Amino acid sequence: MGKGARGAARNAPTRGVSYSSSPLLASKTPPWRSRFLVALVGLAFTGLLARAAYIQLIGEDFFQRQGEARYAHKMELPASRGKISDRSGQVLAASVAVPSIWAFPKEVDTDPEKRRQLAKILDMSRAELDKRLDPNNRFVFLRRQADDETARKIKELGLKGVFQDREYKRQYPEGEAAAHIVGFTNIEEQGQEGIELAFQKDLQGRDGSRSVVRDRLGRVVEDIGERVPETNGKDIELSIDAKVQFFAYQRVRDAVAENNAKAGSVVVLDVHTGEILALANYPSYDPGHRQNLSGEQLRNRALTDVFEPGSTMKPFTAGLALETGRVRPDTLLSTGPRSVVISGWSPTDAHPHGDLTVQQVIQKSSNIGAARLALMMQPREMHEMFTAIGLGQRPQIDFPGAVTGKLRPWKSWRPIEQATMSYGYGLSASLLQLARAYTVFARDGDIIPITMTKHPADQPVVGIKVFSPKVAAEIRGMLQMAAGPGGTAPQAMVQGYSVGGKSGTAHKQEGKGYASHKYRSWFVGIAPISKPRIIVAVMVDEPKNGQYFGGAVAGPVFSQVVAQTLRLLGEPPDLDVKPQIVAQQRLQAVDESF
Repeated sequence: MGKGARGAARNAPTRGVSYSSSPLLASKTPPWRSRFLVALVGLAFTGLLARAAYIQLIGEDFFQRQGEARYAHKMELPASRGKISDRSGQVLAASVAVPSIWAFPKEVDTDPEKRRQLAKILDMSRAELDKRLDPNNRFVFLRRQADDETARKIKELGLKGVFQDREYKRQYPEGEAAAHIVGFTNIEEQGQEGIELAFQKDLQGRDGSRSVVRDRLGRVVEDIGERVPETNGKDIELSIDAKVQFFAYQRVRDAVAENNAKAGSVVVLDVHTGEILALANYPSYDPGHRQNLSGEQLRNRALTDVFEPGSTMKPFTAGLALETGRVRPDTLLSTGPRSVVISGWSPTDAHPHGDLTVQQVIQKSSNIGAARLALMMQPREMHEMFTAIGLGQRPQIDFPGAVTGKLRPWKSWRPIEQATMSYGYGLSASLLQLARAYTVFARDGDIIPITMTKHPADQPVVGIKVFSPKVAAEIRGMLQMAAGPGGTAPQAMVQGYSVGGKSGTAHKQEGKGYASHKYRSWFVGIAPISKPRIIVAVMVDEPKNGQYFGGAVAGPVFSQVVAQTLRLLGEPPDLDVKPQIVAQQRLQAVDESF
C-alpha cells in the first residue's frame, strides 16, 4: 500500500465500534463490591474521627506533654541555702553563685583542636573528655561549681553545644577554726556534718521552677506557663563567738604541737545562758577543701570522744558529802597510805599527805580522801547525783554525734567501784558533758541546758537544783585553791581575774586494761570565781613531751582562753594584778594523784 493510501486509512473515522455494547461494560457489577468500598471509606473516616477524639479528649495530657517535651523545658530555680552566722552576725557559712559547665554531647563541636583546648581548660585528659561527650549521652556536666576563670576561658573558646549555668556553692570563711561546729554540705548542698546537717530542713529552703522554650542551641526563647518562685532557706544564728572560737582553736592547736600530743579539744560555756561560745578541736580540716580527709580530722572529739574523767569528779564527790551534812569544808580526813582498804585493795596518792581537810583533798587532789568521802555515802545517792549532772545521758543539744558516756546502775556497784568512781574511774563522759556538769558550781547549785544556737534575750534560763548555793560556794572556794599556789594547777591562773577549777590526768584505756605510758590530760574551770561568767574545759590527748599532768598540760590553755574570752566579753578584772604577779612567782604545782 502506498503512502497516500496508508495516510488516508489512518485519518479515516473509525466506524462500526459500539462502546455501549462492549461485553465488559455490559456486564453487571455485583452490589457488594461498591458497598464494601463505601464501608472501607466510612471505616477509615471513623478511625480518623476516633483517633482525633482520643488525641483531643482522652489522651490530651499525654500528647500535650510529648509535644511540649520537644520544645519546652522546665528550669529549676534553686533556692539559696540559709546562712550560718555567729552570735554577732559574722558569717560562718554562706552560699555563693558559681558557674557550672554542661553540654549536649550530640551537638558539641567535633573539631579536635577545640576539644583538646576544652580538655586542657577543664584539667582532664582527652580520653576522659571524649568519654563524657559520648553521643549516647543526652546531657552531661563537664564541671560543676567551676571557678570564674575556667568559665571565662570556656566562654571565649566558643565551643558549640557547651553551655553554662549558675549554681550555689557553700563557702566557709572561718575555715579550720569552726569546721567541727559548722560542718559541710555535699555538692547538692545537702548537709553532711555539724550544723549543716543538724539544721538541714531549715537551711535548705525550697526550689522554684520556670517553664521556658529553648531553641536547638539551648538558648531561652520565651517563658511559658506560671513561674513557681523559690523560697530561700532560713538563716541560723549560733551562740558561737567567732573571735573566741578562733582564739580557742589556736591555743589548743599550739598545745598539741608543744606537747607532741595526738589531739586536743576546748569548750567554752556562758554560765548565764548555757550558750556554747566556742567548741574547737585539733586536728581539724577546711570545710571548703575536703580532699583526702581522714577520720582523725573529721572527729568532733569534744562531743564524740568519751574518757574516764579522773580527778575532775572529786569536787562532785565532796559536794555531795557536804550537801548531805556528813562533812564540813574543814573536816579532817586521814589520807595516809592504806588508810582506806577495800577487799585487800587500797587507793594511792602521788605523795603521802597525812591528815587533810575536805578543802585540801580537792586542792591536793587526794584519791584516798575522795574514796573516804565516797564510802560515807550510799551508792544510790552518788548515782542520783551523777545522773543529775548529766552523766550517762546524751546531751540535749541540736547537734549530731553527741554521746551518752557510761554510768552503770548503782545496784551493780561494789565498794571498790564506788571508791574509784569518786575520783573518776569506772565511768566515762565527753568534754562537753564535763563542761556542763561544772555549771552546778558556777550557778549556785543549778545545772542548766546547753545550746549551740543563740538564746533569746527575753527568755529566762531555767535550771535544776543539784546542790544548795552554800555548798556550791564552798566548792568554788576549793576549786580556787586547786588552781592556785599549793594546788595541782597554778598554771591555770589568769592575771587580773580570779579562777578556779580542777585538773585531771588518767591513763588511757587499752584493751581490757590501761596503757602505762599513754595519758589524757584535762582541766575544767570557772572564771571569774568571784562572779562566774564562763566555764572552760580543755583536753589534750596523749601528750608525749615529758609533761602529762592536767595542770601542766591543759592548765595553760585554760588560762590563755579565759583571759582572751573575758576581755572580749567586756568582763572587768576582779583582782589587783600586782599581788597576783608576786603570787605567781611562787608557783609550785602539786603532783596530781590519778
